[in-house]
Amino acid sequence: MKSYWRRIVPCAIILASVLALASAWAEQPKEPDDPVARLQKQLDKGETTLEYRPGWGYLPSLLEHLGVNIDSQVLVFSKTSFQSDLIGPKAPRALYFNDSVYIGYVQKGPVLEFIGVDPAQHINFYTLDVEKTDKPHFDRQDRKCTNCHDAGAISRLEVQSTIPEADGTPFVVLGGAQPTDTDDRTPIEKRWGGWYVTGTHGSQHHMGNAVAPDLFHPFDLETKDTQNITSLAGKIDTKNYLAPTSDIVALMTLEHQTRMIYLITSVSRLFNAALAPNGGGLSGKNAGALDAAVDEMVTYMLFADETPLLDPVKGVSPFTTTFASRGPRDKQGRSLRDFDLKTRMFRYPLSYMIYSELFDNMPEPARERVYRRIYDVLTGKDTSPKFARLSAEDRHAALEIVRETKANLPGYWKGL
Repeated sequence: MKSYWRRIVPCAIILASVLALASAWAEQPKEPDDPVARLQKQLDKGETTLEYRPGWGYLPSLLEHLGVNIDSQVLVFSKTSFQSDLIGPKAPRALYFNDSVYIGYVQKGPVLEFIGVDPAQHINFYTLDVEKTDKPHFDRQDRKCTNCHDAGAISRLEVQSTIPEADGTPFVVLGGAQPTDTDDRTPIEKRWGGWYVTGTHGSQHHMGNAVAPDLFHPFDLETKDTQNITSLAGKIDTKNYLAPTSDIVALMTLEHQTRMIYLITSVSRLFNAALAPNGGGLSGKNAGALDAAVDEMVTYMLFADETPLLDPVKGVSPFTTTFASRGPRDKQGRSLRDFDLKTRMFRYPLSYMIYSELFDNMPEPARERVYRRIYDVLTGKDTSPKFARLSAEDRHAALEIVRETKANLPGYWKGL
C-alpha cells in the first residue's frame, strides 16, 4: 500500500472540541444525573435488579430499564470504539438509543458501552462488565474516551461516514479526505459509510453496506447488493443480534439527535462561560459569538438546511411507528415526532428535542433567546431567506403543536 495512506480508528459516535469561549470555562464537577447514573442509584438501593439472560447477558434487561426499544438497533462495522479489534463486517457493533441514552454491544466484548445525556449539559461515558455478578456496576470511562479524542470543554456526539477496508478499518488520506460527520443536512450519497443500512430509498445511493476491498483503489466501494436492501442475511449472522435490522429511519434519527444534543450543549456552555465571573457577560465582545451560536441551533432545529429526499424512504423495523408513538400529541393528533420520509425527514419543521430535559435545563438567557427566535420564525416575523422553504402552513402547525404540548413556554407563545 502506498506510503501516503494511513489507518486510524475514529469512533462512529465521536468526541470533538467546541468553541474557544466554552473551552475557557471550567465547570466544577458534579454528580452525574443521566439515565445510567439514575439506574445505578436504583441498583445500589435495591430498588430494582437486572436480569441476566443466557446468550445475551444483561443487555435485554438494560434496554427495558433504560426505556430503549430494540427496534432502534443500528449496526456499525467500521472498527470503532476501544473494542475495535472485535468489530468488523461480519461482527458489527450494535447501537441502541432513545432521546437521552445510547448503548453499545460488541459480540464477545468484555463490556457493554453506554453514553448518558445529563440535563446539566454533560455527556457521560460508562461501561458495564458482561459477566454475571451480584452487584452490577457502571464504571465511568470519560477519561478513556477523551484520551482517544480531543474533547476540549465539551463531549460531542456525532455519526461519521467512513470508507472502510475489507476488515472494517476506516481509510484516511493525509492532507485529503477525512471521515465525514453526517446529519440531516448531508446528502444521502455521503452518508453511512461503515454502517449497515436496511430499508428502501429509491434511486438515492448511500455509502452503507459496502467496503473498499482493493487497497490500491480505496475509494471504490462495493456496489453489488448494497442499496435498497431489506435483509442482512448473507452479510452477517442475524441470530447474533436482538434484531435482524439496521434501520434506515433509525439511522437518520440518530444523526439528527446527536447533532441536536451537541448544539444544545455547546450553546449552554457558551452562555455559562459568558455569565461566569470574569466571563464578560452577554453583551460586548461576547454578543456576536452568542448570537451566532443561537442562530446555528435554531436553524438546525427548524430543518432550514435539511437536504431534501429525492425519493421516499421506508424502514424495515417498527422504529418508524414506535418512535412516533412516544408523542406528545396535540388535540388534532399531531406530533413533532411524526415522520414524513417522502421529501423530508419529519412532517413538521421543528425538532422533537425541544421536549428534552437537556433543552429545558439550558441557562435561562440562552433558552429564552432560542424560544424567541423559534417563535419569530414560526409566526412569520422572521423573514430571513434561509427559512423561506418553511411554508406558512407548516410553521403554523408546528406553532400550534408546541403551544398545546410543551410546558413552561414563555407567555407570548400562548398570547399571554
